[in-house]
Amino acid sequence: MNLDHIRNISIIAHIDHGKSTLADRLMQMTETVTSREMKAQLLDSMDLEREKGVTIKASAVRMIFKHEGQEYEINLIDTPGHVDFSYEVHRALQACEGAVLVVDASQGIQAQTMAHLFAALEQDLAIVPVINKIDLPAAIPDEVAEEVENLLGTPAEDIPRISAKDGLNVAEVLAQVVEQVPPPEGDVNAPLQALVFDCHYDPYKGVIAYVRVFNGTINGTPSLKSLVTGKSMEPLEIGVLTPAMLPTNQLHAGEVGYIATGLKTLQDLDVGDTITLAANPATELLPGYQPMKPMVFAGLYPSSPDDYTDLRDALEKLQLNDAALVYEPETSQALGFGFRLGFLGLFHMEIIQ
Repeated sequence: MNLDHIRNISIIAHIDHGKSTLADRLMQMTETVTSREMKAQLLDSMDLEREKGVTIKASAVRMIFKHEGQEYEINLIDTPGHVDFSYEVHRALQACEGAVLVVDASQGIQAQTMAHLFAALEQDLAIVPVINKIDLPAAIPDEVAEEVENLLGTPAEDIPRISAKDGLNVAEVLAQVVEQVPPPEGDVNAPLQALVFDCHYDPYKGVIAYVRVFNGTINGTPSLKSLVTGKSMEPLEIGVLTPAMLPTNQLHAGEVGYIATGLKTLQDLDVGDTITLAANPATELLPGYQPMKPMVFAGLYPSSPDDYTDLRDALEKLQLNDAALVYEPETSQALGFGFRLGFLGLFHMEIIQ
């Protein structure tokens, strides 16, 4: 796909302003998923996310959108709304050129929205504001549009008013994304630089890295190398997220996809790492992430001392899925060997438990 026809975006919103519902409608409208595969909160794949009704982990999906006779590839990186998961948001924004700001027509702009909006503005992202839930009896879309205009300078009449639940005016959001978000910059012929914005562990394929390719191209499954840890990897497959993993033969500059690295130990790859080709490596690291400061601390001890090593292994795997989790070993005279964990907030602690 030509770079001019690629858009990389994330959605930022306060918790419960309809972000996951909008992501569902966009996938339905672009026929990324069939109506048979469709379910509410499709990108929220963890049971906990569905139970709590919130997004906890950033996840990515590639959509193909036809606009004025042209096909566009839109990579959506869905982010959490809760401020306790702001680290996930920062990482997702770094892989994007634009952000869709979703504001509830009955509640207006909230504090957590502001925190994530400023993070997006710091990274010079193009902001596409959208007013959602206009079907609610308490909706005041015009007043909320003026609030957004005062904050961002976008004329109130140009802001799409949508109902993600009913699918009203949702096509307008993608049209605005195509027109307002700049295409990614990058050189397909330069040495490979791919930013790891998320990871998860698969028992069969090893560590799976979600990457945004900034420069260069990956063809097939060549030998790769991590620039931070220096580890070499022989990938099993590369591909794109639709949102299921779909193997492909190539990922090039500007695209978002995944690499099944085949790495079995979790210390071999960090979130924020840069992956390059072993044969023709890049010399420069892509800017990674600022380490987050834990705000809440708790001690975690196994009920039986024999389970200590299992607990340590489980924490290692969990840290790969949630890089904002910090832990160190500690001992207590009463409880024996355990760990001291640091969290970004009380909700983060509840989810980790």
